Amino acid sequence: MEAPDFWNDADKAQKKMVELKSLKGDIERYHRLENQFEDIKTLIEMGYEENDVAIVAEVGEELKSFQVDFDELRVSTLLADEYDGNGAILTLHAGAGGTESCDWAGMLARMYRRYAEKKGYEVEVLDFLDGDEAGIKSITMQINGRNAYGYLKSEKGVHRLVRISPFNAAGKRQTSFASCDVMPDIEEEIDIEINDDDLKIDTYRSSGAGGQHINKTSSAVRITHLPTGIVVQCQNERSQFQNKDKAMQMLKAKLYLMKKTENEEKASGIRGEVKDINFGNQIRSYVMQPYTMVKDHRTNFETGNVQAVLDGDLDSLIGAYLKWNSLKD
Repeated sequence: MEAPDFWNDADKAQKKMVELKSLKGDIERYHRLENQFEDIKTLIEMGYEENDVAIVAEVGEELKSFQVDFDELRVSTLLADEYDGNGAILTLHAGAGGTESCDWAGMLARMYRRYAEKKGYEVEVLDFLDGDEAGIKSITMQINGRNAYGYLKSEKGVHRLVRISPFNAAGKRQTSFASCDVMPDIEEEIDIEINDDDLKIDTYRSSGAGGQHINKTSSAVRITHLPTGIVVQCQNERSQFQNKDKAMQMLKAKLYLMKKTENEEKASGIRGEVKDINFGNQIRSYVMQPYTMVKDHRTNFETGNVQAVLDGDLDSLIGAYLKWNSLKD
């Protein structure tokens, strides 16, 4: 049964209001930058007129703040793809390596939660599987907020950690891997035809908190698309039907991205490869011993403050990727 027209109209009106508010916010940011730039010019002129060396330090601080705000606005203009403005669905899988990799996947989940908090985004866990001893084997998070997908699409790939293992009594260095998959949260219906015979649908009990009903009934849903091998699952909703609807929405988004990528590769003569979660396939390395460094292997951007990155300070890495990606295209 379709929703009444006035409900659909109200929903469209609400989305338009959100979009209008966002555009208004962009204009206000631009005007703030204009005013900040004029203030810096005035400070410089005052310094010359009064021959006041002390103003140099003040100008330096103002200029640093202006540069940060300017770069943030500039990076946001690079979000031009169809679904860049949407929320994101981010999935992490621990690689081979047992407890080490599960712990690393847990650290990455915390990193993305912290990043979302800094951006003012909301995070909802759709599905997760705990590690046997520590960390997580897999987790799927829905991150709601404007441009969440546009920013977080840079995180798709294999992430590598090098550290002294807290699980190794000999104190040896350990290398761990985890993969990150990101897709847009597409609320509107995607025009993709899926044959029911191509789907394998399994139900299982939710493993998370959520009340007696969720944990004692097989409300969680896993859908496997047999032709592509894509697997999506959801256990967060209260009913099996709601979980199935959300999983189908995720599957359609994945198939849409796959088709889009194939068309782009065909047009440019590039053939994509499926990357394993192991050595040689990482997009980014996080080194904690014998030195500290985070390096993105696509953009060659580096930072020595590993802890800040693991605490969700990803703006520089994401900005470098978006600039690199725009030049690549």
